[in-house]
Amino acid sequence: MDILLLSIIASVYIIILGYTGYVAWKQTKTAEDFMVAGRTTHPYIMAMSYGATFISTAAIVGFGGVAGVYGMGLLWLTVLNILVGIFIAFVFFGKKTRKMGHNLKALTFPEFLSRRYESKFIQYFSGLVIFLGMPLYASVVLIGMARFVETTLNIDYSLALIGMALIVALYVIFGGIKGVMYTDAVQGTIMFFGMIFLLFGIYYILGGVTEANQALTNMSNLLPQAAAATGATGWTSIPAFGSPFWWTLVSTLILGVGIGVLSQPQLIVRFMTVKSNKELNRAVLVGGIFIALMTGTAFIVGALSNVYFLQNTGQIAITAAGGNADKIIPLFISTAMPLWFAYIFMITLISAAMSTLSSQFHVQGTALGRDVYETLTKRKGASTVVIARGGIVIAVLIAVVLGFLLPANIIAVGTALWFSLTAAAFLTMYVCAIFWKRSTTPGVISGMIIGTIVSVFWLLFVYSKSATALGISNLLFGKATLITGMPWNVMDPIVVGLPVAAIFTVVITLLTRPPSKKHLEKCFEGM
Repeated sequence: MDILLLSIIASVYIIILGYTGYVAWKQTKTAEDFMVAGRTTHPYIMAMSYGATFISTAAIVGFGGVAGVYGMGLLWLTVLNILVGIFIAFVFFGKKTRKMGHNLKALTFPEFLSRRYESKFIQYFSGLVIFLGMPLYASVVLIGMARFVETTLNIDYSLALIGMALIVALYVIFGGIKGVMYTDAVQGTIMFFGMIFLLFGIYYILGGVTEANQALTNMSNLLPQAAAATGATGWTSIPAFGSPFWWTLVSTLILGVGIGVLSQPQLIVRFMTVKSNKELNRAVLVGGIFIALMTGTAFIVGALSNVYFLQNTGQIAITAAGGNADKIIPLFISTAMPLWFAYIFMITLISAAMSTLSSQFHVQGTALGRDVYETLTKRKGASTVVIARGGIVIAVLIAVVLGFLLPANIIAVGTALWFSLTAAAFLTMYVCAIFWKRSTTPGVISGMIIGTIVSVFWLLFVYSKSATALGISNLLFGKATLITGMPWNVMDPIVVGLPVAAIFTVVITLLTRPPSKKHLEKCFEGM
């Protein structure tokens, strides 16, 4: 370890981040500043904040490591990320959300839904889902960063986990959404250049694009026996259709995140921070390029790390990492890349983790303060911000505790499960809110509740990856999952929860009275 080099790089990073957070703190005066940045965010900052929030250590370390197991088929997730997570999200969802959010003077995603449907229940129920469910996502982001620091710097995992959480908590508590978005823009820029170097670096090390990809194709006979037995066919090919391997790749890793991105509260609120559609149009290109490079590089490097480890250790990536996919990317960086880049990339990953964690902690805090506390007590003003900051502290503590309790190979799965849960709970209601004027409050509430219940049940008692890891089914019923037959036990919750929520929403809506025209005119004014 080169202490001097590491100290210089870390010091420069901390100074830049500290100054950025200070500027945001000085500009945060009101609750609107704290929650939606005064609705005056620059398109570059908005796009980079959206992208940096979306792409975390869960994507780079977690999904990059999973690509070491599942191969380049995961690049279909990059396609969905760009098509759905950027283009559709910004052009079709973002513009309507921004305008309707402005019309309704909403400061959070649950408040947006609540005012659209004139239901306080929607606001505090949504707030509780976010506050209670998001710690799983936050914890896996923390785990990804802590594992990299542990592998690269030989720092104890516990110290890395706690230290990371404390740093992020400080600037989110005081800077609000401006502190989050300004630092996101800085961190996203660092991530962008770090990933460019990594992409060129791995192809240089392996002798070129064609040579590296062909070498990976030729390794199909080295697939682990367990992977081949469940449908894997190689690192450059799609698994056998309908196999357990295929279901995990497609339903959880690709669809779970690729579709679930539309229902992410910490991303949706970004649309409400800009003042016009012009900013969203300008942000599409920046966001698209950023997401393509971030996810594409992580998946390519994860898959190609098999070639590197085979050539240098005689083992495939998952074996070299001791069976823990979460360690594949950190191990590759620490062994294949020069020391100075390992330190730079550590800053890249810290940026990725901090940008996502800050948004997660912020949205959990505002969910507790604005959506639950203020809605139930009807108290407004400074007390809301105080409760929100207290909620951030609680959210950080929960994430740290989960960081110690969750098992290995959990980063990508934990991320996908949170995306699936939000899709089942919020996506149908969100789509109806901005695209279907006929949708009714009873309809969307029924869809939200049933979708949440079905998704949580599936996550805890049916889907084998989550049910086995969490152990609740085994504790209550003495079996890892209640359903053991294919394909149910390998089918992601989004495949079941989202259609059920949509069906209930549509059916109950058609059976109930339409909303008043006066309220709809207010919601859709100027749209």
